[in-house]
This record gives sequence, C-alpha cells and structure tokens, in this order.
Amino acid sequence: MTLVLLVTGCTGHDDRSGLRAGAADAGDPYVPGYGNGGYDVAGYRLRVRYDPADDRLTGHATVTATATEGLSRFNLDLAGLTVSSVRVDGANARHARDGRELVVTPARGLPRGARFTVDVEYAGVPQSVAESTLGGGGFLATADGAIALGQPDSAATWFPVNDHPSDKAGYEVEVTVPDGLAALSNGVPLGRTSGGGWTTWRWAERAPMASYLSFLVIGDYRVDTGTHAGRPIVTAVAASLPADGPAAASVARTGEIADFLAERFGPYPFEAYGGIAVADERVGYALETQSRPVYGPGFFRSGRPDPGVVAHELAHQWFGDSVSLARWSDIWLNEGFATYAEWLWAEHDGGPTAQRSFELRYAATDWSEPSVDPGRAGMFGTAVYQRGALAAHALRRTVGDDAFFRILRAWTAERRGGTATTADFVALAERVCGRRLGALFDAWLAGGTAPALP
Repeated sequence: MTLVLLVTGCTGHDDRSGLRAGAADAGDPYVPGYGNGGYDVAGYRLRVRYDPADDRLTGHATVTATATEGLSRFNLDLAGLTVSSVRVDGANARHARDGRELVVTPARGLPRGARFTVDVEYAGVPQSVAESTLGGGGFLATADGAIALGQPDSAATWFPVNDHPSDKAGYEVEVTVPDGLAALSNGVPLGRTSGGGWTTWRWAERAPMASYLSFLVIGDYRVDTGTHAGRPIVTAVAASLPADGPAAASVARTGEIADFLAERFGPYPFEAYGGIAVADERVGYALETQSRPVYGPGFFRSGRPDPGVVAHELAHQWFGDSVSLARWSDIWLNEGFATYAEWLWAEHDGGPTAQRSFELRYAATDWSEPSVDPGRAGMFGTAVYQRGALAAHALRRTVGDDAFFRILRAWTAERRGGTATTADFVALAERVCGRRLGALFDAWLAGGTAPALP
C-alpha cells in the first residue's frame, strides 16, 4: 500500500504550519503497508448492514483518535469498498483511495494532541484476503451469511481501521441482517431489535483490542447465552453441525477451561466469554478473536471433541489479546504460551504431563528454525509454536514452579490491555525471579543447536 506523494513507512512534509502527512504504514516489515502513523485510536463504533442475497455490505464507521503529531492528512486501511463520504469533527473532508489505503485530508489540520472523530460512510461487496499468511482470511461470503476473520489481516475488508496490533482500541458493533440469521461479534452482548424483516445485533468490546482480533460471523447458528463467573457467555455452533457433535461438546467446555487457565495465568481479562464453531472449510484454523474464539471445522473432523484447541485459543485471551504484540516478529509470545497451555490442560485432563510433552517435542525439534523473529514466511511455522512452548517449560524448569507462575501472573497483570516485546518479557522475568535469563531465552528461542536440558 503506497500513498500518493509518500514513501511507505515515512512521513511527508506539508506547507500548512509545519503539519505533516501521517505515515502510510506502521513500519512493521512483517506486514508492509498495514497500519498507519500519526494518530492513536481510542475507539471504533461500527454500524454495518449485510444482505447475503447480494453479498452487499453498507457501513458507517466512527473512529475516535488522538493525533500523535501535527497532521495535514492521515490514512486508514480499507480494502475493496467504496467510500461515499468522510467527515472529520463533523466537517466534510477530502478523501482518496490508493489501493488498500483511504487517504483523508481534513478541512483543517490536526495539531499534535488533538482528539478528533472521523465518520466514514462506505459500501460494496467485501473481499477475502487472497494472500493472507494464515489462510482463508478477510470477508468470506458463505451459503447462509458471511465470516470476517483472519490473522494478521481481515479487519480492513469490512471497516476502515488502523490495522496493526500496536494500536489497540475499544469497539462497539451493530450488525443488521435479515431476520432469522445470527450476527455475532466480540465482547458483551447488548441485545437485538427487529423490524421490517431485519434484526440488529449489538456488541461491545470495551477492553483495548487489536484489529485482527475483531470478527463477524453471520448465518444460521445455534446460539446459547448465559453467565459464567458473573459475566455473559455466548457460544454458537453452525446449525449444519450436529448439536451433540464434537464441535458443540468442545465449545461447551469454554467456562471450565477458562477457569483452569485463570488459576495459572491470573484473572480472566475480559468482560465476556464464549466461542463459535463454524462449518466453512475455508477456515482451516482456530483464531483467538477477543473474548470469543472462532474454531474451524478441521479440529473436529476426527469425530472426537478437541478441548486442546479450546485451551490454546482461550490462553490467547491472556497471551496475545490482553497482552498484545508491539510487532509481529515477537509472535512466539502469543503462540508459545498458548501451546504451553495445551500441555498444561492435557496434563490436567488425564493426558501426558507437561514434562512428557516437553521431552517429546524437544526430540523432534529442528533447531535451525528460530521461534523469535522467524521471518514473515515463518510467522505461523512450527518453531513459533513449539519452540516457544519449549522455552516456556525450560524457564519453568530453571526457576521453579513458584517463580514461573509468578512471572506469568505478573506479566498478564502489569501488561494488561497493552502491547509488549520479547525484551519486555525477559526483563520482567529477570526482575521477578532475581536472576539473569537472557542466555536461556537466546538458546531456547533462537539458538541453532539443541540447548542443554535444564
């Protein structure tokens, strides 16, 4: 995504009182062209209407942000939809498209520190992401609705956004769909209303959320609502999947597994619980969409429940969702601890011990593939998940159980709602246990030969 008159990742000078054009991306080489500079988003209010009959989406997005530098213009990420109007603080603003970029020039420049609101009216047929790293990303039309999902990109296919996890924000989402269809998203359910053959579903995720963790699932679903630990829990299973099948049985254990993880990682970080099992085979993964993970059908094809994948995605609520990546090169912080949570759950649920899982994975590891900074092609490679989990257990063996779980609880408490790096985690671990750990992490995350067993 290259902005006219700008070099991607850089800012451009302007002749209006020293104001500048905001950077056209977040400067992350793993996702070139994604995210933008010059402002920090506080919240998104999204009102969208989707009709599966013609696959057309209409939307009104209200983005509330603060300028982090004096801005003559700024960008939002938006793929493949037509913008009819943009207003900044209520005044009409010039807007132009350059690929996946929406370039906004307000009537007046925005001084550093100014809080401003952007309203965008848009419509069109949303797109999938042809080259999504994880696969099957973006906005996917289905036989009975749609699924908007993906990592590291998907949000920009259905709303204008600063599409990088370094800029987290709160969300309010209203989704209007034909009567009889569910419209599911993140956070606390705020009810639904119907009229004229359409139903509007309302959701709010008030905790800061990275854009790739937002989602929409629209279609024929069996939706169960209730409370767990005093908070709403919403689970849903595609109506085409059996009500007593493995997907339904797995999602039904959400509360139980979340409680198990909270005992080890600290208090559950969000206002709602849940999970959604979809039937579309293009979703060949599960994703830790904030407060309500989405599970693809492949995890249940054996005919048996898979609580391990539920443990993995729920662990992300702490590692990846509440404490998010400042840059994608540190993705092991998400996936390594989520994989380790699978080992912990398996031990609890009558499977192999975490030590045994560690030994088996250690013997099978290709140590030439690093877990930290694996390169864009390796973002979702085995090393990120498995070497990350190995490093977690090696830390546990080195510092002992008490110190290890104090480290994890301190991490999730002190960094709650924010972003972090590998260096941040190492520094916190060293502070909590009172010893140097850099060499340990270097060996287990990035060393080219098998480390000595602790």
